[in-house]
Amino acid sequence: MSNTTGLAEAREQPAAPPEADPAAAKGGLAALLIPHRWGFTAVILLQAIGAIAGLAPLLAVVELGRTLLSPGPIDNGHVWIVVLWGAVGLFVRLLFTAASSGIGHLLDSRVQLSFRRELAEHLGRVPLGWFSRRKTGELAKVVGDDVSAVHPFIAHTPGEIVSAFLVPLVSLIYLFTVDWRLTLITLIPVLLALLFVPLMMTPTKMREEREFQEGLGRIGDTVIEFVQGISVVKAFGGSERAHRKFFTTVDDFVRVFYRWVIGLSPIASGMQLALSPPFVLLVVLIGGSALITSGGMPPADLLPFLLLGLGLTAPLAALGHGFDDMQSASGAVGRIKQVLAVPPLSEPSHPVTPRGHRVELRDVRFGYDADREVLRGIDLVLEPGTVTAIVGPSGSGKSTLVQLLPRFFDPTHGSVTLGGVDLRELGSAELHLLVSFVFQDVRLLRASVAENIALAVPHADIDDVVRVARLANIHDRILELPRGYETVLGDEAKLSGGEAQRISIARALLADAPVLVLDEATAFADPHTEQAVRRALASLAGDRTILVIAHRLETVADADTVVVLEAGAIVERGKPAELLKNNGKFAEFWQSHQSAISDEIDGHGYVLEGDELR
Repeated sequence: MSNTTGLAEAREQPAAPPEADPAAAKGGLAALLIPHRWGFTAVILLQAIGAIAGLAPLLAVVELGRTLLSPGPIDNGHVWIVVLWGAVGLFVRLLFTAASSGIGHLLDSRVQLSFRRELAEHLGRVPLGWFSRRKTGELAKVVGDDVSAVHPFIAHTPGEIVSAFLVPLVSLIYLFTVDWRLTLITLIPVLLALLFVPLMMTPTKMREEREFQEGLGRIGDTVIEFVQGISVVKAFGGSERAHRKFFTTVDDFVRVFYRWVIGLSPIASGMQLALSPPFVLLVVLIGGSALITSGGMPPADLLPFLLLGLGLTAPLAALGHGFDDMQSASGAVGRIKQVLAVPPLSEPSHPVTPRGHRVELRDVRFGYDADREVLRGIDLVLEPGTVTAIVGPSGSGKSTLVQLLPRFFDPTHGSVTLGGVDLRELGSAELHLLVSFVFQDVRLLRASVAENIALAVPHADIDDVVRVARLANIHDRILELPRGYETVLGDEAKLSGGEAQRISIARALLADAPVLVLDEATAFADPHTEQAVRRALASLAGDRTILVIAHRLETVADADTVVVLEAGAIVERGKPAELLKNNGKFAEFWQSHQSAISDEIDGHGYVLEGDELR
């Protein structure tokens, strides 16, 4: 099965990076409840019992009022029984609502933990190229804020909604047995408040809510970009532009926020006024007084309406907050589901073991968007024991090409094979052992220096860590740190860009992968360090297959093969000396760089002697 060319070329992959399937992101809150349905059932039942029991103290007060206000002698035994039942009801309410709240919070912790684990596991399977197309602030909001946003819905909303429906229902049943006419009058504030609910759910209000959430994400992303790039911005006098961009984003958010708040304020104010205790009492007193003065209702019957009438509106106010929490959680879960719906990197059901580490790209095409190809018909062979340098103008597709080898993306068309096996037929774990990548922009973990170097080989011996650190010319700098190789980066010490890059090179050397991809790995190194690193790579090259993006003449001069890219296609390839003789695109590249750094190495530039560059 080593020859998978036909299968690979026939397989048409979607344009990368893969996007989430909107249909897969559906399900929302309903899908969230299913795995935890028994926990939610317990929360609702306990809250229901507590809510009903909470009416006992109010009914006890009503009964005491009637008993004490009725003519004739007072039945002390009956009074104490009523007081006892009221106290029992209060105790049951406290006990069951506390149990409901406790289970709800435990359930919330489980749900958030499962979301975070699922996101972490899924993001670990998503192609790395997908992250490069996403803004840090938006993804951080999903993993952090959106996961936390489900807390009110799980821990509080079920209880609030149960109380909002159950307490008014039981109260209404009781009040109808007292006087149906005053019951209808007492419902007037509730009906007025309900008239405002549809106004909060209009398409305009829902759109403004989405714009508000999107604005928060843009602010987070802008803040991260501003903070991370402030040193570069200030160094090049771009502070004013950076501040302007930040303030523009904030101003846009403020406009969205004002529009959202101004649209909701009249609705929220009207609802709060209708449900306010003074307004409810006013309506009950007016209606009750009219019935009492007309002889249609005894005065004692007004008392339950004064007490339970407020009980009709308070849960409905909580219901409004519950719907807000539900709407917020629904949006958060939707965004989480969208991330979880991003197609993961495909894993073969039966992984194939490659024979050797010869790399071949066959008719490779790739586009980030369906209507624009970045790479067009790339045919390239990388032989073991050789160094292939990729050169070309900015935007020619160099970075995209080298990112195909570690499967940051899969080609839209064609195949990339390693040892005769399509990379899509290799397991990702094995691929990471076979292909090592050194980024130009290095990210170090908040861990010890030794752990950062041994990232790909966690159980590496310290002697091996020191050996590769010496080869990368970073050993002496590490010894200057507070605790040497045990120094925690980010907490106890910080490294410069060049030093971080040398840590990354040491990491790649320790990984000892047979295929090495370098995205100008010595871009931030000084000449002395660069020569040391180049010697280290040369000494370890052996039969490794090395692919490097080249911006410097030194890298090009060391290469066995140079590939010139232009507009996503290979326009020249061959040995550096041969390409110079052809006076083509590579010769133009060489001459422009030669004139700029003619005496960078050993006091003179590179010259063509026979078939070699010296």
